Amino acid sequence: MYMVRICSLGAASQDVFMSGKNIKSHLDAIEHDYVESFKLGAKIEADHISFATGGGATNAAVTFARQGIESSFIGKLGRDIPAEGVIAELDRDNVDSHQVIYDEVHGTQYSTVLLTESGERTILIYRGVANTHRPQDYESIDFTQYDWLYISSFGGAVDALDLIFHKALASGVKIAFNPGDSELDQMDKLKPLLEDIDILIVNKEEAQLIVDGSDLEELTRHLLHIVRLAIVSDGPNGVMASDGKTIVRAGMYEDVKVIDRTGAGDAFGSGFLSQWSQGRSLKDSIVFASANSTSVVTKIGAKSGILHKGATLHAMPLSEKDF
Repeated sequence: MYMVRICSLGAASQDVFMSGKNIKSHLDAIEHDYVESFKLGAKIEADHISFATGGGATNAAVTFARQGIESSFIGKLGRDIPAEGVIAELDRDNVDSHQVIYDEVHGTQYSTVLLTESGERTILIYRGVANTHRPQDYESIDFTQYDWLYISSFGGAVDALDLIFHKALASGVKIAFNPGDSELDQMDKLKPLLEDIDILIVNKEEAQLIVDGSDLEELTRHLLHIVRLAIVSDGPNGVMASDGKTIVRAGMYEDVKVIDRTGAGDAFGSGFLSQWSQGRSLKDSIVFASANSTSVVTKIGAKSGILHKGATLHAMPLSEKDF
């Protein structure tokens, strides 16, 4: 039986999570939003600490590996201890990392995550090598050995993405893309590249930066003028996806206690591709993506809750109609 081969490109990170009764949020009367605030010079005691690795690309790579896919990761790491932790965790899930790019100057991305009881968080992040992607870093990479590339936030390096997309296109490799804010901020350079991809995964606000539309269906239909398959999420209001043949609208998979939202989006996007790439239907791929994302938010860290192959799923609010 043929095993699908997917390479995840993008960020890798060492993360430390801190939580406790002194790390909490409150409603700001001026901003009308929940904030975490600490006095300058204060020592805030945490009751719990956890270490894990993250980054959109490594999170996705673990989803693919746990679903029986031949999974690889390509991204930039420093020559440091956090990089060793990233590689060790990928090794435990049998993710190939032999084409990782090491930077001799900058450090591996590192995050300190302050978790509240509601699962919301404030992240202190050192980007390091995650902001140093250059086209020349990827000129010698052999993409012909993969069926799909799954590309997440790339530190705004649209020129590097341009080269990667063209190499993939020339090799007949399909692309699923979940852009980050730093790419979406460069829409004049990014939009022409979207025509080369097969699957675009964005939220409602991000979709509105690319096409006109006020609701999920309108946005999804308009995105299909650019890409072959579009997925548009809207937080607790659910998600819509279409491949130009059918349109699927899904609600919340399950109402669970949220421990940590880190990696939920990565789990959804990679969860979808893990099924779609193996021939599952649009509907079934959305169900698994939703289940994977829901499982991830019940654990601390982006990888602990990623589902394994054969996980039992249940029905969810979902409708399907012809395009």
